[in-house]
Order: sequence, then structure tokens, then C-alpha cells
Amino acid sequence: MSQWWEYPALPRGPGERAIFKAKAICGGGRTGRLAKPAGPRRSLQLRGAPTLRALTWTFAPTPTSAPAPPAMDSAARDKMQPALPPGSSCPGPEWPEQERAEQLARGAALKWASGIFYRPEQLARLGQYRSREVQRTCSLEARIKSVVQSYLEGVKTGVRQLAWALEAVQGAREALGQAHALLQGMAEAAQTLEPLREQVVQHKQLQAMSQLLPRLRAVPAALAHTQTLIDAQRLLEAYVSLRELEQLQEETWAPLGGLELPVFEGLGPLAEALGQAVEAAAGAAGRLAREDPALLVAAMRVAEVDAGRTTSLEQAARDWRQRCLRALQEGLERIHFGTPLQPGPGALAGWLEALRVALPAELAAAEALVAPCCPPHYNVVRLWAHTLHSGLRCCLQQLLEGPQLEAADAFTLLHWALHVYLGPEMMGSLELGPEADVSDLEPLLTLENIEQLETIFVAKVQASVAQWLQKALDGDVAEWGREQEPDTDPSGFYHSPMPAIVLQILEENIRVTRMVSESLQRRVHGMALSELSAFLRSSSVSVLQPDWVAPGALAPVEAALDELQRRICRLVLEALLAELQPLFAALPSRRWLSSPELLDDVCERTASFCQDFRHVRDPAVQLLLAEAERTVVLQYLRALMQGRLVCRGADERTQAAERLRHDAAQLRELFLGLVRIWGLEESVQCAPVLLALRELLNLRDPTLLGLEVAGLRQQFPDVSEDHVSALLDLRGDVSREQRLAALSSLQAGPQPSPPAGGRALFSLVPAPAPPLSSCLPSGSCA
Repeated sequence: MSQWWEYPALPRGPGERAIFKAKAICGGGRTGRLAKPAGPRRSLQLRGAPTLRALTWTFAPTPTSAPAPPAMDSAARDKMQPALPPGSSCPGPEWPEQERAEQLARGAALKWASGIFYRPEQLARLGQYRSREVQRTCSLEARIKSVVQSYLEGVKTGVRQLAWALEAVQGAREALGQAHALLQGMAEAAQTLEPLREQVVQHKQLQAMSQLLPRLRAVPAALAHTQTLIDAQRLLEAYVSLRELEQLQEETWAPLGGLELPVFEGLGPLAEALGQAVEAAAGAAGRLAREDPALLVAAMRVAEVDAGRTTSLEQAARDWRQRCLRALQEGLERIHFGTPLQPGPGALAGWLEALRVALPAELAAAEALVAPCCPPHYNVVRLWAHTLHSGLRCCLQQLLEGPQLEAADAFTLLHWALHVYLGPEMMGSLELGPEADVSDLEPLLTLENIEQLETIFVAKVQASVAQWLQKALDGDVAEWGREQEPDTDPSGFYHSPMPAIVLQILEENIRVTRMVSESLQRRVHGMALSELSAFLRSSSVSVLQPDWVAPGALAPVEAALDELQRRICRLVLEALLAELQPLFAALPSRRWLSSPELLDDVCERTASFCQDFRHVRDPAVQLLLAEAERTVVLQYLRALMQGRLVCRGADERTQAAERLRHDAAQLRELFLGLVRIWGLEESVQCAPVLLALRELLNLRDPTLLGLEVAGLRQQFPDVSEDHVSALLDLRGDVSREQRLAALSSLQAGPQPSPPAGGRALFSLVPAPAPPLSSCLPSGSCA
């Protein structure tokens, strides 16, 4: 038995380390003792020592207790190492983790041993520990041997199976090589048989050609005969002959391996010629339905039969049915909407009238004659209606894209497209069936087309109306410019038929547009109002204001006409102004203060001039009288502002104030008398302004002039400082300070608002510029 210090030596080689690792895996220990093995998968655990993944039995003597035990000899180590099977390799190189595990195990073993045998009384149980460890070591070695033996048996079995698999793979490889050699031999033999195969194919082709040779010799004659039938328009017979030739071509195509014989080269052009003949017959369907319905029926039957044709040849479908449908549509469009048939300038109305008669007749003929000659699924009437509609729509679009239409053509086209086309006279006729309904299709004219035509019509009509009105106005001016007196009506008023004619023309244009659309009527109505602004207002203007027009729509026109009337009145009153200017040149003056003769002459001339107004109707005469009175007042004020008179004292100021009162009364009586003679509304303007000036001159205390000036400004907001200065000069008793005080009252207080309906008065009267003062600002000027 070994001594107590003879502990297992540290593993030196990979074999020893493997044995110690297996021991560590198969068992464990507690408080320095090896625990009972719990199975092959439990690892060795030491109480008081860390658990290691690969713990090896490594014990070292405690440095303080005893010297290191002698190392195990090589024979003992060989007994502990299992023999490796032949052919197996040694374990791989050491890993860093393995080295660290060995160090940890060695340290743990040293720590455990030093703890157990540190005190002397514990050495008494050394024999027990040793015997127990020997038993456990033997048990572990037996288990390891059993595991290694089982592993070696499994390895031997695997090696034996691998040897069997190697033998099977080698046998399969030899068999595959033999099969490959056989295949190569067969390919060489097949190549030697290729000429024989070609000869067999040629023999079959020659055999087929020998059988079909009599029929192939007749092909050129059959082609010529078929062409003769096509030229004679015997379409059904030509189609039967064509199909026989095509069947013969199919019978020769397969035996010859897809070889095309030269004898069939004319078959394609022949089929195309027959298709063109069928297409031409469909394009003339309307005429053939009346003259030769059998030809049309034959063409339709050929197209339908050919639609069900099948062929083994690699040829594209002829699709004669679709060609017939396209020919029907194109022929119909060519008859009614061809380029030579489109209307020229000025011929649109006749062209549309011809279409109104022709299109319903065409639909009736299609339903009665063409439809029975065509298959039912062609829907001939619907096809006819849609084709005519689309062709007419395209034709109208081209027409609108061309040169601009005249006003009459634009109006005719609008009325025809919106009302006649879908009306009972054409497409909406009760004699046509429901298949001819085109109301669900696109309209003939788009909204843009309608807008374009309405714009053209209004522009053309406006230019024409403006030109005609200018000519009528020039003629009327020439008529009124003659030496003789103008024409009068039964009431004695001057009369001109031009306003009635103008209104009649405009009203007629508006009335006609009601036949087209409300939008066109509104456009023409606005045009008429704009053109009417060039003429005088009349009580007949209301005929141009229908119920749907807003009440204030004529306000701008009436305002423009009122302004024009005032301009005409001013032109008339220029003659009166020329007569009155020499009379007002002597006013005011010393003679004017003492005598009413100057104003008597003014009233006499004015009354004589206004007598000619009796030939003018109301309200124009009312306007003429008002403008005449305004002209007299303006001339009177202009004369006062010239500074021809300066009152020398209170007596002259009183006399001037009385003259103003007298003149105001005299002028008022003049114009009121004229108004009463003709039974007009009283409207006198001269009295207020002259009486206001009278109060300014009649004021005795100059310090109160500011109040009078302020009152004058309230009545006449357009009075200026220059006007007030001129009136103060007329007084002749106003100092500089009083003048400044009176003028300052014009700026004091809120700005007065102009009276309702009031017109400018003082602003039309030029006032003399104030003279430059030679006084210093601190001095006084009397």
C-alpha cells in the first residue's frame, strides 16, 4: 500500500488528462470525499471548491505540511491510460480553457487537502480516506473502461458499414461507365441511320405528290376560274372555289413537312381580291339593297362563313366580318359627309336642310332594305344611326376648325344642332324605331362649340348693328341739317323715325335668339343694351327689358343716355350763350344798379330762344329749360366775380342787394312762365343762389360776415375762397382782418355734404386771382 503522501501525480500527457477528465465526469465528492457515482452525466463537485466544467484529479502536497510526494512511475501511468485503437489519432492540442481548468482543480485539491490534514488529530483517519479513495478510483476505472469499450464497438460497426458502402459505390460507378459506353455506341449507330431516315421522308413526300399530282395540275386553272367568278361578282361560287384550293393546300402542307409549293403562290392575292370584293359590296350596301340585294346577301354570307373558318396553316385570320362592318360605316359616311359634300361659305343652311331630309330617309331605308340582307347581330339600324351621328359630329368639328362662320351660319348651325336634329323632324321622328335613338350619344356640339358659335354670332351681329346704327345716325343728322324745318308728328313735335327703327331692329335680334337658347338671348340682350347707349332714352326702351332681366339692368344704359342728353343740350345752348355773353359784359355796373334794362334784354333774348323748344317732347324739353336756366345763372355769377364794380358806401350796397333780389324774381318769373306754358314740372334754380348773395351784400355789420359765409357754404359746398373774396370786394367795406375772419369760417366746422341731386355751380364759375398785397403781415389794409 502506498504511503499517505503518495497522491496521484499531475497528468503529464494528453492521455492522462483524458483519463482524469473522464473520472471527473463520472463522479464527485463532498467535504473531501468522493461522492457515490450518480450516473455517467454527473460531474465531480467538491465542497468548499468551485465547480469546474472539466475538473481533473490533481492533488498537491501542502507546502507547510510535508515535502512533495514522489511522482508516479511510467508503468503506473501506462496502466491508467487506456490503449487507443489502431488508426486513431491522438487528442488535439491543449486549449487555454483546459489549462486554466487544470490549474483551478490543482489549487482546489491543495486547498482541500491542507484543510483536512492541517491538524495532527486528523491524521489518524488517513488510512480510511486512502482506502476509500482507492475503492472509488477502481470503480471509476471500471466504468471508464466500459464506456471506452462501448465506444470502440460502435466505431468498429461504423467502419464496417463504411466499407460496405464503399464497395456499393464502386459497383454503381462501374455500371454507370458501362451504360455510358453503350449510349455512345447507340448514338454512333443513329448517325449512320440518318441518310436512311431522310430517304424515307423523301419517299413519303414523293408518294403524296404522286397521289395529289392530278389535282395539283388543275390548280392554275382553278385559280383563273376563281378570279373570273370574283370579277363577275359571283361571290359565293368564288368563295367555294377558294376554299377547295385552300383545302388542297392544307392537304399538301402536312405531308410535305410545311413545304410551300410554287403552284399555290397566287392563292393569297386571290383571297385578298375576294375580300376586297366583299368589302366593296358592303360599302355600297345602301345602293345594293335597292338595286341588287342578292349581291349584298352573298357578300354578307361569305363574310359570316369565313368567320368560322379554321386552318392548320400558319396564317393570320382574315377577319372579313370586321372589314364588312367598317366598310358599311365608311361607305355611309362617304355618301353623306364626304369632303366634296361639305358646305362652302354661305351654303351651310342648304347643306343642313339637305341633311334634315336625307338622314331620316337613310335610316328608314336601312330598316326596310338593308337590315333584311344582313345578319341580325349586325344591328343595322343602330349601326346606321350611330355611324350617321358620329360622321355628322366629326364633320361639324372640322367645319368649326376651319374659317370663321358668318353670323347667319352660326345662328343656323346652333338652331339646327340644338333643336332640329333631335326634334320630331329628324332623329326624334316617331316613324323611326327605338334602335335609331341617338339621344344617349355624345351631342353634336360640345359646350365649347356652343360657346364658340355664340361668341361668333354676337360679335358679328354687334359689328353689323354698330355699322347700321352709324349709317342711320349719319343719315338722320343729314336729314336734320337741311334748310327746311324737320318733320313733325300730329302733335306738332319734331319727329324722327330712327329711334323706333333702332329699337325694332334690336328687339327683333333678341326675339330671334329665343329660338336657340337662353344663354344666347342673354348675350344678344347685353349687346343690344351696349349699342343702345349711343341713342337717346325713349319710353320704348321697356320693350328690351323682358321679365327675366333684373330691374336695375338698364341703369348703366340710362345713366349713359342721360349724360348724352345733357351734352346735346349744351350743344344746343351754345347759341344762347353766344347771344347772352355781350349783355352780361356790362354787369355789374353803375347802370345795372340804377336800371333793370340790362336784365330785361337778357330775359327777352332767353324767352325768344326758348320758344323753339315747343317742338321737343317731354322730358327732353324739361331738360333743355333746366339747362337754359343754369346757363343764365352761370353767366350771371361769372359777371359778378369779374370785379367790375366796388360799392362806395352803404347806399350802393343796399342798392346792389335790391338789384339781386329783383333780378332773381325776374328770372324766376321768366322760367316759371315757360314751364307753365308747356305744362312742365316747376324747377327753378336761379332764385336760391342770387338771394344768398343778396344777404351777403345786405349785411350791415361786417364783423358778422363769417356767419353769412358759413351759411353760403352750407347751401353751396363748392364755393371757394376766391369766390368769397370777389364778393367781399364787391361790398367795398371789408378790412383785412375781417376778410381773414370771414375766409377762416370756410374751413371751420364739419365739411358740408352736397345736397341730394345737387350739381356743381360755383366750381364752374372762374374767379379772378386775388391781387398781391403790399402790406406787411403786422399792418392793416382797408
